[in-house]
Amino acid sequence: MRELVTHLSALDPGAAETVKVIAYFDRLVEGRAGLEPIVRGAAVLSGCPARLADDERRVRVRVESDGRVVPSAEPPDPEWPAAALRPDGPVALWLERPGPASPVDAMVLERASAAARSVLDRTRGRVVDPASVEVVLDASADERTRLRAAHRLGLGSTARAVVTDAVPLVVPPQWTPPERARAGLGTVVELVDLPLSGAQARTAFRFTAAEDDPGPSVVDYAELGGLAVLADAVGPRTPPVADVVSLENARSAAPWVLPTLAAVAGAPSLRAAANTLVVHHSTLQERLAHAEALLGWPVRDPAGRLRLQLAIALWRLHRTG
Repeated sequence: MRELVTHLSALDPGAAETVKVIAYFDRLVEGRAGLEPIVRGAAVLSGCPARLADDERRVRVRVESDGRVVPSAEPPDPEWPAAALRPDGPVALWLERPGPASPVDAMVLERASAAARSVLDRTRGRVVDPASVEVVLDASADERTRLRAAHRLGLGSTARAVVTDAVPLVVPPQWTPPERARAGLGTVVELVDLPLSGAQARTAFRFTAAEDDPGPSVVDYAELGGLAVLADAVGPRTPPVADVVSLENARSAAPWVLPTLAAVAGAPSLRAAANTLVVHHSTLQERLAHAEALLGWPVRDPAGRLRLQLAIALWRLHRTG
């Protein structure tokens, strides 16, 4: 593929860029990437924000051209280049800029929509009754209405709510997330208590790690304990505390900083963290000395490690709003 791109670059730079797009999305599909990396690829390759919205399966993902996930309540502009996920379906993927699509944009839309379709078909299939899912999770609906909706969904006596890629679902107790999925899990409850499980799943999802974060991609609310209280205190407009600012600055300083700090925060010992990172213990010590200088506090004692754990949790909450 590299030889082909090099040859095409000499003959036709536009064709070479198109081949690069094809290769990029082929790698994502082969690696069974999720929706967020696919939309991020569309945004970065096209140089403008990209958004995916599949109302049938309750999916909404929007990524800026610099790779940041930034939701928007504004409706898509009909002038934007766009594509459907299937030939007979509605438009579901947009590149947020006016005018006709360039050849590269057209290829980005084609390959990204095909990749997103494969992910949705693999992980969700078609939602049989999205309205019923909304009803069973709606605390304002009366109990009888929620139970009727649960019956239409074919649920047993208990179920749990989950949020995958920011999309709420209701699943049986034995449900397990698809490979590479990003998911927040509510607790297993009686059907009448599914609104509570839904709120728990939304909270748990906020603690999950995005693609560029080495933390957990699946978080169970039942395992959060007191950390769940933090989610109520941090919202989209909450200014970050100094430790979160320091963590973000340290993360930007070198690519190894966040994986190193996350490993130290989550491992039972420094030696275990070194094993997780596949580095020598002395190498980890050197990295930590540099990371501590960037952060402004030690992380190798109990108090500093707890401070680091809280900073990472708050950092994730700020990222997911």
